Amino acid sequence: MGLFDKIKQGLKKTTQLLKTDVRDLFKNEGRLVDDAFLEELLEKLVKTDMGVQPAQSIVADVGTQFRARVVEMDDLLSCVKAKLRTILAQPEAPIQLAASGPTVIMVAGVNGAGKTTSIAKLAYLLKSQGKKVVLGAGDTFRAAAVEQLTIWADRLGVPIVTGTPGGDPAAVAHKAVAEALASGADICIVDTAGRLQTQQNLMQQLTKIQRVMSKLIPDAPHEVLLVLDATTGQNGISQARHFTAAVQCTGIVLAKLDGTAKGGVVVAIRQQVGLPVKYLGVGEQLEDLTPFQSDQFVDALFADLTAK
Repeated sequence: MGLFDKIKQGLKKTTQLLKTDVRDLFKNEGRLVDDAFLEELLEKLVKTDMGVQPAQSIVADVGTQFRARVVEMDDLLSCVKAKLRTILAQPEAPIQLAASGPTVIMVAGVNGAGKTTSIAKLAYLLKSQGKKVVLGAGDTFRAAAVEQLTIWADRLGVPIVTGTPGGDPAAVAHKAVAEALASGADICIVDTAGRLQTQQNLMQQLTKIQRVMSKLIPDAPHEVLLVLDATTGQNGISQARHFTAAVQCTGIVLAKLDGTAKGGVVVAIRQQVGLPVKYLGVGEQLEDLTPFQSDQFVDALFADLTAK
């Protein structure tokens, strides 16, 4: 399955919602673009969880271009897609690799966001690109998390560094980076315990983990990826802001995209937080993690409609 088809698969529920709603706007051949039409369009866009501001800016563009004219669906969608591409535009390099030595990736997020599975998928993707990967099981507070990541590591055939249950997660992170250096690994991915963005003591613990890793590699971690559960919709915005304030997140992995019709939250994240969305979780299999590309995302979002 190609990149476009994977993104389309992940957006299936969101696309279905849009398809129904947008076609409802066009029960006749065309529609006069007036205040009532623009209000209806705004309501349809907001239902995808893209946020009111992005939806309003899209509707404003439609109004500027077509007000008082009869518009066909294809022309409307071409305008909507052009605006979305502008909002979502971002650099396309998913991971900024270290100039030399291991690239260290720290992964954070709230409980249940899909961190462990996302780490396994990322390790699989990087390994398939010929990278030598080491995992660090830094969620020492949840035995199931260590066990789950260990099972994934065994399946993937990659080494994993663990610590004592309830032990210092920073010590595990330090050990994992040391292992990556000693073994000549290309990538070291360090898991962290799930935490709510409001738990200040646990957020400070993330800062300690970063500091400890930087003692071995001054620029580490090179990436701090925040895993967000797409099904939480707008609540992801609050998570992204708090985690970024605590540990300077460099990008987002949007997990469970295939399980929600709220795929528009990508738009809200880009506009309100400014963090790049680096990967999308589009299914349950190891290969179901795909790099985010804004043009392909927009095309996939409207793939089942008849836009030009």
